[in-house]
Amino acid sequence: MKLQSRDIGFLYANLRMRSRLLRSVLLAGGMLFPASAFAADLDGSRLGLVWALPFAGILLSIAIFPLLAPGIWEHHHGKIAAFWGALIAAMLLLTTDPAIAAHALLHTALHEYMPFILLLLALFTVAGGIVVAGNLHGSPAMNTLLLAIGTGLASLIGTTGASMVMIRPMIRANDNRRHNVHVVVFFIFLVANIGGSLTPLGDPPLFLGFLRGIDLFWTTKHLFPETLFTAGVVLAAFFVLDTLLYRREGVKRTDPTPDKPLRITGGLNFVLILVIIGAILMSATVDLGTVTVLGVPMALQGLARDAIMVVVTVISLKTTPKTSHEANGFSWGPIREVAVAALFAGIFATIIPVLAMLRAGSAGPFAPLIALVTGPGGSPNNAAYFWLTGGLSSFLDNAPTYLVFFQMAGGDPGYLMREGALTLTAISAGAVVMGEHTYIGDAPDFMVYALAPPAGVKMPSFFGYMLWSGCVLIPTFVLVTLIFFRG
Repeated sequence: MKLQSRDIGFLYANLRMRSRLLRSVLLAGGMLFPASAFAADLDGSRLGLVWALPFAGILLSIAIFPLLAPGIWEHHHGKIAAFWGALIAAMLLLTTDPAIAAHALLHTALHEYMPFILLLLALFTVAGGIVVAGNLHGSPAMNTLLLAIGTGLASLIGTTGASMVMIRPMIRANDNRRHNVHVVVFFIFLVANIGGSLTPLGDPPLFLGFLRGIDLFWTTKHLFPETLFTAGVVLAAFFVLDTLLYRREGVKRTDPTPDKPLRITGGLNFVLILVIIGAILMSATVDLGTVTVLGVPMALQGLARDAIMVVVTVISLKTTPKTSHEANGFSWGPIREVAVAALFAGIFATIIPVLAMLRAGSAGPFAPLIALVTGPGGSPNNAAYFWLTGGLSSFLDNAPTYLVFFQMAGGDPGYLMREGALTLTAISAGAVVMGEHTYIGDAPDFMVYALAPPAGVKMPSFFGYMLWSGCVLIPTFVLVTLIFFRG
């Protein structure tokens, strides 16, 4: 939602009235607000924890408002996100050289926010034009097969795209079942989360890692064993549970969906998926030089990749029949939540000083947190990285959570891909596969939750769902820790 003119006037008047007071407070804050903290650059060792409050504020707003005040969040989430983003921008501008502050904000916007949003937009639009029509019958074997297909698809078209493509066929296949809640719950586990572990296309945290310098196929190679094991255990648990419930049901209810042969349509969208993958490959392997945009050096291959995402989006919209979008229930709501309402813009802005403090390591204010993920002799505690990244990703957004722990592990992609490979694997796996502990851990989780009740699936409450995830996933992740992350 956009700010009304009277709101803008009110904010502007208040900013003028309070700017001198804010500047005085910031500059007089001693250890919390050292006056020279930004004299040369964002020196995280000279910042206090107050600089992390806007980041914590926006993440807690995303986590708490939809639960405790859904009406306020629905109508004012843009203003709330804008407030936190404006707060950190004001703190930067009032305590440092405006040129340094502007460069930090522009660097984040051009190098991370825009590529992130454009990739999501392209995948979201292309997936919205692929329709799986017809009616399947939800036997345990068929359901397990559909979940396995969706899990694999998630790394190619993203967890959001795979969820959009697969959730309606999944619900239709089980609409005559007396017990079908568990089908959607496991769908969230597998398709909306675990399946996105293998490529930067799969889940936003991995794409941010790619933008930070992680090789395109690094995640495929290093996360494959963990992903295969995790998905295999969860699929096996589903098959056993679904078989027991299927046998208990006896005679099924009359199927409300007429029998029609399975048919997958998408036209040019299948080709556009290949174009997206090709654009990512091109940006990772070709050096076209650099150009300066608003004072920020930009790689031309990155700009070309971003331009291709825009072209792909436009072509998909122009060539996809309206009936296909209607069959998928396609709307701009989910992507508008991410981009237009400025949620991620606020997140990317407020995380700037947090990353600077993490860069400072044990000399910065996050020294106690760094101690938690550091073993004897300074070696990384990979199990702690896995659980802390995953635990926070369950309640906060997993993309900025990934960045926090990526930076905590040193932030050097060359080191993390080689000597620190197990640590980066733990961070990546935690950010992606643990988002399903709650409905708010990842955007596709809530999207699937919203689509299921209108289709007749009585989804569990917030805490009821957490009971499901705790019983199924916690034991699974304990096994993952013991097998893969003990070192």
